[in-house]
Amino acid sequence: MMRTVLGGLTLVAVVAAGAGGYWAGQAGVTVARLEEMLGSPGAAPVRLERAIVGEMPVGPKAAPTSLPILYWRDPDGTPSYSAKPKTTDDGREFVPVHEDGAGPASAAVAAAPTPAMVDGATGDRKVRYYRNPMGLPDTSPVPKRDSMGMDYIPVYEGPEEEEGVVTISPGRLQRTGFRSEQVSRQVVGRPLRVPGVVKLDERMVSVVATRADAFVEEVADVTTGSAVSKGQPLVRLYSPEMAAAGAQYVIELKSGGAARSGGAGLKLRNLGVPEEAITEMERTGKVPQSMTWTAPRDGLVLERAAVDGMMTEAGDVLFRLADVSRVWVVADVPEREVGSVRLGSTVTAAFRGLPGRTFDGRVDLVYPQVSPETRTVKMRIEVTNPDGLLLPDMYADVGIDTGTGEAVVAVPNDAVLDTGSRQVVILDRGGGRFEPRPVEVGVRGTDMTAIAKGVEEGDRVVVGANFLIDAESNIKAALSALDHKMPEQAPMAEARP
Repeated sequence: MMRTVLGGLTLVAVVAAGAGGYWAGQAGVTVARLEEMLGSPGAAPVRLERAIVGEMPVGPKAAPTSLPILYWRDPDGTPSYSAKPKTTDDGREFVPVHEDGAGPASAAVAAAPTPAMVDGATGDRKVRYYRNPMGLPDTSPVPKRDSMGMDYIPVYEGPEEEEGVVTISPGRLQRTGFRSEQVSRQVVGRPLRVPGVVKLDERMVSVVATRADAFVEEVADVTTGSAVSKGQPLVRLYSPEMAAAGAQYVIELKSGGAARSGGAGLKLRNLGVPEEAITEMERTGKVPQSMTWTAPRDGLVLERAAVDGMMTEAGDVLFRLADVSRVWVVADVPEREVGSVRLGSTVTAAFRGLPGRTFDGRVDLVYPQVSPETRTVKMRIEVTNPDGLLLPDMYADVGIDTGTGEAVVAVPNDAVLDTGSRQVVILDRGGGRFEPRPVEVGVRGTDMTAIAKGVEEGDRVVVGANFLIDAESNIKAALSALDHKMPEQAPMAEARP
């Protein structure tokens, strides 16, 4: 009994759907006739299915072609490819795909959306191959999707296809909130907030003492904390040794042989006799019973040790004074921030006891030692104190300007992507093209980051939607391209079904 296609409903349905209705209209075609047409007895079911999906022409034999073969793909249309002839597990040969693109297209590939469907027409540009959207070393000669349903990204021929350059369609850019800014030269810096304490400027401290034994006859009405002026009397002393040297100096004066550089005059100066007392001896020709010591500078009395009637030995400190018109603020800077602070950096100090007021200063010294307990380094800051409001041991909130101090090539902080092992910025090459560029970063400021190497003034860098469309996909692919150079002809990576 002759078997016909109409006797098998399933075969008729497949024929009608796959062959555009042609075979459905041939109600009288028998299996034997199909076998005769396909050129091999018993091959009708297999070759018919392959003819329906377009994998081979219908007829006694397929017309030979001399066009080069690009690759071979699975005859069932699954996303499996090979760079050389291959057979399936059941012994069927992979189908060749020729250079003119006329080779068979699988149902899976035909169903996958092409980049032109997603991003718009590609014009006259020819696609070289498609690369994995996640940056994996996997390419495809035809449009396809990965295991997560993401479209492979087309790589076009022509001068625009440069090493490491990523091309994004205008439609996708608009959806990502893309922004770019021009690289410029700026002073990069940021305030470093650290605690500090007010200390006296050691160079502004003086003491009042004698160089010989003496007796205190009278102490001026000044106490610890009192403000004194330079030349103000502090204490009156009587010293037998100083009196004897004074008497010798007066005798020499009267004999006409005395001089300030002579023996008696030199002895008076060595004993620290005040200049006023020597002048009085020259004027009156008499040795004063006692001599007055005055304040050597303007300042505050830090210490008063002199008491009426006491005896003081040579070298004893009677008064300690400090000029507080300039003070130090000693700040504790964390060890990791020391490298960002320069000598001469500008400083602003605020104090809890003086709300609303700030004092300016400059870093004068970085102490050459790290505290083992706090892992901080002390920095000395000179601050002017004209009103005397800053007192020793006051707490300060110190803001130190860190940075380059001069204009350097800088990019916004958001433009720098830190991958852990290196820092990268994305250059905007125009026309939807982007290039990842490794950079050497310098000081990181409040808003800007100094770039020592990698970009130049006038370049444009991406500052918004840095990951370009799919956060990780395109950027990871571009970063991978920095380390994996694409071959001139993309390899036909075999994909697993």
